[in-house]
Amino acid sequence: MTVVTAADILVVDDSPSKRYVITSWLRREGHRVVEAAAGEDALTLLHDEAVAVELVVLDVRLPDIDGFEVAERIKSDPRTAAVPVIHISATAVHAVDRTQGLIRGADAYLAEPIDPDELLATVGALLRYSRARHRAERLAGRLTRLVATTAEINAATSLPELLRLAAVGASRVFDGAVAVAATSPETGALAVQVDAAGAVPVVRAAYREHFDVDPLDGAVGAELFVQEDGPWWSGAVFRVVARVKAGREPLHIAVPAAGCTDDDRDVLRQLGQAIALAVEALRSYDEERRTALTLQQSMLPASLPPVPGYDIAVRYRPASDHAYVGGDFYEVVAVEGHIVAAIGDVAGHSLRAATIMAEVRHALRAYLAEDHAPGLTLERLNRMMLRFLPEEIVTMCLLRIELATGEIRLANAGHPPPLRVGRGRATTVEGRVALLGVPTVHDAETVFTLDAGESLVLVTDGLIERRGSSFNEGLERLQAALVAGLAADGGDGDLEGFCDALLLGVGDESEDDQAMLVIRRAISA
Repeated sequence: MTVVTAADILVVDDSPSKRYVITSWLRREGHRVVEAAAGEDALTLLHDEAVAVELVVLDVRLPDIDGFEVAERIKSDPRTAAVPVIHISATAVHAVDRTQGLIRGADAYLAEPIDPDELLATVGALLRYSRARHRAERLAGRLTRLVATTAEINAATSLPELLRLAAVGASRVFDGAVAVAATSPETGALAVQVDAAGAVPVVRAAYREHFDVDPLDGAVGAELFVQEDGPWWSGAVFRVVARVKAGREPLHIAVPAAGCTDDDRDVLRQLGQAIALAVEALRSYDEERRTALTLQQSMLPASLPPVPGYDIAVRYRPASDHAYVGGDFYEVVAVEGHIVAAIGDVAGHSLRAATIMAEVRHALRAYLAEDHAPGLTLERLNRMMLRFLPEEIVTMCLLRIELATGEIRLANAGHPPPLRVGRGRATTVEGRVALLGVPTVHDAETVFTLDAGESLVLVTDGLIERRGSSFNEGLERLQAALVAGLAADGGDGDLEGFCDALLLGVGDESEDDQAMLVIRRAISA
């Protein structure tokens, strides 16, 4: 026989003797009983937060409003709609009465004389159903909020943001206090605590006691256990330690043990696993980005060659800490009587883009050592890519400057056009062919002379493109910044300061890497 635990039951009947009989049966069964003699009194008790009524035994004939209306009002109120109602009656005993009672909201209908065993069995059956329904609805709500929290944390771009979202989301899942702790190489150990549902999350450095227990012993999995006095609150907590990659610091999440059901513990374990997966994905992403960024920066020239009669400055600004690493690069090589400069961008992002950039840059240096013209160099680079890197696309602008005359031979394979800056203007140098990696001829060149005091500015698309604006709009914005910089600089000022002012003028809201190479012919040359 299934045992039903005690419940708070409301008995509504205007006859004191009948209430006494009904309540005595219920109390002998262990239930707690509150009483009402009229319909309005019953509704008032049901809305009293101090009285958590789980079931109503309701007489049909009442002095103010009949039991049918009371049941109907109970079921139409979202606060009480789930409370089971048992109608009892000594007079409304016909089929039409029972039908009306059930239609208007009652869950059972007993006509007098009532057998005590039948009443108690009916009460038990309705409580089992009501509690099972409440448990299912409660679990469904928790799982729905768990799914929403999982989606939110997987959109986080840093560990502090992820833990804050996890703590706030977990507090919504469990309608109460929660604490989450994890580590990353960039931030160290962090803990986020929410002390009540809707409270402001508190982010702090985690102490060793946050991580002093590891039931997994370094293995992969999620383990739930009870901790009597944890570092977050006084009293027992349920705590999950989760790890998705062996040897990593685990994810810790804890909630107060009081009121935590078996379902809650299962949800807590699932949430711990979901947060651990998100933390590990963020760690792996950060590791790949750091590796790619290190590789990319190691491939850029450590210093620029001194060139008599010319000033050269470069800038490289990675995208935001949470964006992918791109394949931007630049190169400056001084050869007797001339210099060769290049700027380029490998399509795509991440570690692969950085490694492709390294391959292309090494090939470029090899061809430059053979002293080919810019157009022929791009043609040979294109052949190399079609043969050895057939899936890759690269843009590149390559130029050669005769130092004595300032003559420039320039070849551009799909890269943003260079800009000549001087005489109060910033004009584009046109003449582009297809990107490298496309099977077509790439040896076309543009020839012009860089006058004394003029600058040639080469950039990657990170300095031009912005979300919500076109390429041409971005190019115009860059030209305006160059003209403003020229007005302040006069063409013979500090080129490093000119570059800094230019970066400031175009802003840093780009989602891509930014590279810039500026060559200025000195006025005294």
